[in-house]
Amino acid sequence: MNIISLQTFLAIVETGSLVRASHKMNVTQSTVTARLKTLEEGLGQQLLNRSKSGTTLTPAGTKLLRYARTMVGLWRQARFETGLPAGLSSLCTFGCHTELWEGTGKAVFDGMIDGNADMAVSVHQGNGRDLEEWLDQGMVDVILTYDTRLRGPQTAHALPAEELVLCSDAPDTPTKNSDTYIFIDYGADYRRQHDETYHDAGIARVNFDTARWGLEFLLDHGGSAYLPRALAAGHLASGRLHILDGAPKFQRKRNLVANDSASRNWAWFMPLVAKLQG
Repeated sequence: MNIISLQTFLAIVETGSLVRASHKMNVTQSTVTARLKTLEEGLGQQLLNRSKSGTTLTPAGTKLLRYARTMVGLWRQARFETGLPAGLSSLCTFGCHTELWEGTGKAVFDGMIDGNADMAVSVHQGNGRDLEEWLDQGMVDVILTYDTRLRGPQTAHALPAEELVLCSDAPDTPTKNSDTYIFIDYGADYRRQHDETYHDAGIARVNFDTARWGLEFLLDHGGSAYLPRALAAGHLASGRLHILDGAPKFQRKRNLVANDSASRNWAWFMPLVAKLQG
């Protein structure tokens, strides 16, 4: 078994076929087939069911998938660390939820690089599920995310909650029953709170599951929407958006979650956590 075989296996799973995997890896289909055969022979198990319509995982392939991602992720990180330029002695890989980069994410990043001139920092964006999987697989060392489930030797550090405020391009927009209201879905807890507060409101005509796209639509077309205060800050300061007075505010939990085996070696980490919690 080798890393290339595992990378090929992952490429097949991600693309759904040997042909597409060969294109992704820029090799011939016969090379992909040979690598997969070598991997299956080494394990003594068939990993994929192959048909004209594509490939599906066998039970053995499903079991291998998590380990393959972990091993490939660790190999990628090992190559990164061993290839660090002169003067750099360590690496911190930071995964940040796409919605949290403004404000808190940048503060975490600044705290990592300030005073740690000998440490390289690699930043990756993703959604909550991506981040949890990457941390679990060792592909990242620390993540900034919303509610999270701990898996293995990890510690979650609760940060002050993110505030969601009702913003509009017109300060006289009604806070309820506005036909230009844009609903942004921030998850099950938010939907429950929102439904309780606006139980007499109808269904919004426009819905998004990301604040960034909701903000773009709001700026382009007008209306109102609940936005993270940090994300809307620049537009609020410029007067392009306004917080609607009297509208309820909502909160979302935020967590900085670290791999314990990595964070115990960082003298800077807990002071940064304390500063963020401050």
